[in-house]
Amino acid sequence: MFDFESRVHDIGQLTILCVGDLMLDEFVYGEVARISPEAPAPVLAVKRSDVTIGGAGNVARNLASLGARCIFVGMVGDDDAGRTVIAALQAEPRIEPSLVVDRARPTTRKVRFVSEHFSTHLLRADWEQAAPADADREGELIARALAALPRVAVVVLSDYAKGVLTARVVGEIIAAAKRAKVPVIVDPKAPDYAIYRGATLITPNRRELAAATRREAVGDAAISAAAAELARTVAAQAVLVTRSEEGMSLYVEGEDPKHVPAYAVRVRDVSGPGDTVVAILAVMLALGADYEAAMRAANAGAAVVVGKPGTATVSVSELRHRLLPAAATAPEDKIIYDRAMLEDRLAEWRRQRLRIGFTNGCFDLLHRGHVKLMAGARGACDRLVVGLNSDASVSRLKGPDRPIQPIGSRAEVLAALEAVDLVVVFEEDTPLELIRQVRPSVLVKGGDYARDEVVGGEEVEAAGGQVVLIDLVPGHSTTNIVAQSRSRKP
Repeated sequence: MFDFESRVHDIGQLTILCVGDLMLDEFVYGEVARISPEAPAPVLAVKRSDVTIGGAGNVARNLASLGARCIFVGMVGDDDAGRTVIAALQAEPRIEPSLVVDRARPTTRKVRFVSEHFSTHLLRADWEQAAPADADREGELIARALAALPRVAVVVLSDYAKGVLTARVVGEIIAAAKRAKVPVIVDPKAPDYAIYRGATLITPNRRELAAATRREAVGDAAISAAAAELARTVAAQAVLVTRSEEGMSLYVEGEDPKHVPAYAVRVRDVSGPGDTVVAILAVMLALGADYEAAMRAANAGAAVVVGKPGTATVSVSELRHRLLPAAATAPEDKIIYDRAMLEDRLAEWRRQRLRIGFTNGCFDLLHRGHVKLMAGARGACDRLVVGLNSDASVSRLKGPDRPIQPIGSRAEVLAALEAVDLVVVFEEDTPLELIRQVRPSVLVKGGDYARDEVVGGEEVEAAGGQVVLIDLVPGHSTTNIVAQSRSRKP
């Protein structure tokens, strides 16, 4: 069995070639509170907009987010959108862009208008010219891809049917990769899959599989049969079928088909999870994983990105948290003693526009009331930071005979809870300075506090956040448990 944990640190040594159709994705977010008086259409009160690199560029972004290097070969127009795409890719230290400029076509641009309150896409506007590249541009694309081939471990062909991956481009890249014994992963879009003949792994979704094979693709048995037929048709070693909320199915020549269910997650946006899937597959195969291990990792990564807004990426830390038991990785991943290290975690979450929550305590003996508090706190946010009093702090607050458990034990037990994303140890008697550093959107305390008694509450509310009080479990407190234990006779 492939051991992802033992190989994760090797990802930074990988270089992967991605060839495909670039796009500029813009998401315009706002709230809908009324219908236009001019026409029966909702009025979006715009609050913000995000611009990201989409299409095959999102595969490159995911590879870089995972820690691998990506050589990206694609095509843009000679326009403002193209210049924005070039600048964005050049700003990514782990992406090496090698772009052909076609002055005869616009850069593909897609603008999505999204109601944040309902998590609904209201409208999408596209600027594009979905025509095959001419012979000169084809030659440039092939030359750039073949020049990069000796430096890479895997090739990804990300086809969005916008003109980069013509039959000639795909055929010459696959042939050269086969000669170099470099695996090729194809995320397909062409109406005729024959152009992908010789690819190592092909990743259609369920609908694309049905169209390509002209067979029913509903249910495990039918999907397995269709995937086997597709593998024979294009001479691929493996076919991985993405099935949205039904998970994934894998056909590998000579093996029994395998199916994995999707993770139960709150879906916020379905823009781009396929890009994440092929990026993770590429990294896993480059590390030497078998197809099943690669599929399971890709399935976990897809669950992460559909929970984020817009065209999103997954980090290796997020992938590990999905793949590995939280309790086993908690001491390494979740506990922070040096507050200087906290900023990196917070910056990543803020960049992803995640809602950060905070609660704190001594948690000397973890009990049912604490578990309920953590579950309630995590339900109010996307990432939960728990401030944990140091041993000296607990002694000052609770008396010289406390804590019962040292800081290391208390931190590890807290970190083992699925609801907890980060445990931060603080030396002060109150968490005020830590709260000012975290700047949470949600501050959570037990229901035994009045709202105006919550340390840091004023600062959080002044910054637009909220204070949430969670009802306690009656009769459960560390002090009561300690008192009852000491009152019992031997």
